[in-house]
Amino acid sequence: MSAHHFVVTLTCEDRPGIVAAVTTELAAAGANIAESNQFWDRTTNRFFLRIALMAPDGVDRAAIERALRPTSQRFDMKVSVSDLSERPKIIVMVSKSDHAMLHILYQIRVGWLPAEVVAIVSNHEDSRQTAEIEGIPYHCWKVTKENKAEQESKLLALVKETGAELVVLARYMQILSNETSNRLFGSAINIHHSFLPSFKGARPYHQAHERGVKLIGATAHYVTPDLDEGPIIEQETERVTHAMTPDDFVATGRDIESRVLARAVKLHLERRVMLNGHKTVVFAK
Repeated sequence: MSAHHFVVTLTCEDRPGIVAAVTTELAAAGANIAESNQFWDRTTNRFFLRIALMAPDGVDRAAIERALRPTSQRFDMKVSVSDLSERPKIIVMVSKSDHAMLHILYQIRVGWLPAEVVAIVSNHEDSRQTAEIEGIPYHCWKVTKENKAEQESKLLALVKETGAELVVLARYMQILSNETSNRLFGSAINIHHSFLPSFKGARPYHQAHERGVKLIGATAHYVTPDLDEGPIIEQETERVTHAMTPDDFVATGRDIESRVLARAVKLHLERRVMLNGHKTVVFAK
């Protein structure tokens, strides 16, 4: 018999018996648990659970949801069931620097990242040729103060039209409005160059070089109205030295940004990230 793969994620106030109740219902539905992770946040008394499972033919997502409904109601849970046979659809947004986007496209091509890019959105024409080579629809929407609301409306309409579940800002150098950020909360990921100290504005790696920093890094986070302060999904740093040039800093930053963004997207699509207020719970393998 073939097996179908699902992921169940849930959160609720912590009480005794949650795991036992959930796993009992899954077993009764004929499911076999392949992976299980749980976390109790002591400060909020919230419980988080992720279960990857296999189910026999005839047991679909709706059947899993029905099986968990009594337990969900009993514990007042927020439950999500994902069918891993359904390839998630994403929209990638990019400006002129395309390194993070190219890395995502490559990881999809080699099968490491389980996703389908249904559109590339940019405020420049620079990546159109890449989109044409990959066979991905390309939308060049130049953004000004006068048309920003109109262009963001196009983005939200595109999300709905394509069924995209995630918007990836792969070095998209436009700030989304508060309204759009709120509409996409939990379903839009940005990559930010993060340093100690933090450098804002143009040419951040050159600023870092001038200040003699010893570590540079990147942070992938969910988009919120508070610029670059959304719940963090993934981070990485790398040591740099006084002997490196500003161009060396830029090259190192490109590599880190590409890796961190791709890992964050993968964690999200594998349902390993759960929002916990202003933070995240990340169940890594």
